[in-house]
Amino acid sequence: MLRAEDLHVYYGGIHALKGISLRIDLGRIVSLIGANGAGKTTVFRVIVGLVKPRSGAVHFMGGEITRLSTHTIIQRGIAVSPEGRRIFGNLTVMENLELGAYNRTFAESKSGVEWVFSIFPRLSERQAQLAGTLSGGEQQMLAFARALMSRPKLVLLDEPSLGLAPLMVQEVFRAIEQINREGTTILLIEQNAVAALSIAHYGYVLETGAVVLEGTGMELLKDERVRKAYLGEE
Repeated sequence: MLRAEDLHVYYGGIHALKGISLRIDLGRIVSLIGANGAGKTTVFRVIVGLVKPRSGAVHFMGGEITRLSTHTIIQRGIAVSPEGRRIFGNLTVMENLELGAYNRTFAESKSGVEWVFSIFPRLSERQAQLAGTLSGGEQQMLAFARALMSRPKLVLLDEPSLGLAPLMVQEVFRAIEQINREGTTILLIEQNAVAALSIAHYGYVLETGAVVLEGTGMELLKDERVRKAYLGEE
């Protein structure tokens, strides 16, 4: 579905991505893990056109998207749930969802609302509530649901568990698995390595802008280097 090849990105004199290559197969959950500053979010920004690489290319569904505008890339079927949620707090839950369906017909939007409410019933209960008054976990659900309203082929999730209580983390990851089972491909950035790799079909470990390890989720969970660096085990 998506292939990134030899991406090099610079922020001024800082070499942020150093030849990163990765692939995402149709219907899979792929996780990117790594410490702060490893380059995870920069990979997302390159994929959706917010950052242009100095060299390298990104292909999606058979066509190159490296130099396309962000709105064109989104229209091709990629959606993003960004770090920090970034919902519209002065709008209701329903209004936030409707914004996520800006490029869909009325019937498609209505169907999308029914779908995301089946995944996140708590949002259905709060559809008339101002988004800014939701709990942190509910706001994360809303950001995720808003991304799904465009019925994307690929969803990019940036740190969906950040700042959430353990029970809410479980609920968010349950939703990720459910959406994947229903046919949506997912690229997941997470610092919670156990949660991310436990549900990932494949994963990449980033350090200082480079891929240092890759493998299935279970392979990476068992890798001594991953367990030492991210699970605190010797």
